[in-house]
Amino acid sequence: MGSHYDPVSMFPLHREREQPIFSARAHVFQIDPATKRNWIPASKHAVTVSFFYDANRNVYRIISVGGTKAIINSTISPNMSFTKTSQKFGQWADSRANTVYGLGFATEQQLHQFSERFNEVKDGARLAREKSQEKMEMNNPGLSIAAPQDLCDELQSPPVMCANGPEDKLFRSQSADITLNSEKERIKKMLSEGSICEMNLETELFTLQDSNAKLVAALHEANANVEQWKKQLVAYQDETERLRDQVADLEAHGGHGPSDMLKDELTQSLEELEALLKAKDEEICILQAKKSDFHEMEQEREEAIHRIQELEMRNVELERRVQGAEQSLANSLEERDRIESEVHRVVEILDVKIFDLNDLRQSLVKLIDK
Repeated sequence: MGSHYDPVSMFPLHREREQPIFSARAHVFQIDPATKRNWIPASKHAVTVSFFYDANRNVYRIISVGGTKAIINSTISPNMSFTKTSQKFGQWADSRANTVYGLGFATEQQLHQFSERFNEVKDGARLAREKSQEKMEMNNPGLSIAAPQDLCDELQSPPVMCANGPEDKLFRSQSADITLNSEKERIKKMLSEGSICEMNLETELFTLQDSNAKLVAALHEANANVEQWKKQLVAYQDETERLRDQVADLEAHGGHGPSDMLKDELTQSLEELEALLKAKDEEICILQAKKSDFHEMEQEREEAIHRIQELEMRNVELERRVQGAEQSLANSLEERDRIESEVHRVVEILDVKIFDLNDLRQSLVKLIDK
């Protein structure tokens, strides 16, 4: 089975000051810093995403570790918001990290649980901000003076996840909050401008990542079974050699050994063990074939990602050609209107000339008659 990463065990410095609150398994994505529209996978498979509480700094963070590096390290603030963009996908913007994180869950229920816990921590951060402001006012000599022992007790009291929410210290100015709100609105507007084609491509990529994670888990399980069966195979081989040695000893001793019935039983046991060894060999071959199938699926996934990239490039090219065609059509319509106005003007001139010629003809007829 896939290995489970624990941020607390990988980072010992966090073990004493941070406490895990909630964990969930999800596929992690980050917004493309170049386009600010497409998602980039931050993990090859589903990883553990956890809420942690830092007791020394009195802050809450979302941490996720992939391999040997942290792919999410986001400090929760009251201005953050977790947005559900689909039934199994949600996102939030982190202005400190200058990025947008996206999480793809296996079920809608897991997404709902993560969203509720995110809102609880955010509300707790808001209350902690108000609490910290009150403490700063109490520490201000111009307002009132608080007892040092009482203030120390308040600072050292651990947070409790309850109806009153967790306490969190935030040291931000009003201008920083306004800047964060404007940045959040800008990122939301930027994400909402994505086309339907890109959302479909992201959905297909997420499906491929989920299938890849399942294949990796199946491969790990198969490898574990192979190792177990190899150990059993060695044990059966040792047992077979021991029985063969016993049969050889019985044949060598002749009448001094057990009866013929015991020889028959040993021979039957030996045949059963050989049949079992053959069956285990066949199972190992099947597992090795499945392993090769996994590599083929990996190649197909890479080809699908390449096709998705080609489709994105083709989509951009088609959008450019459509814009060019629209411009050409507008120019053609404008030219046609100009030609029609010119034709109308020429027709009017011709009508005047024809009327003048008709008058001239009548005058000539009159002169001829005279």
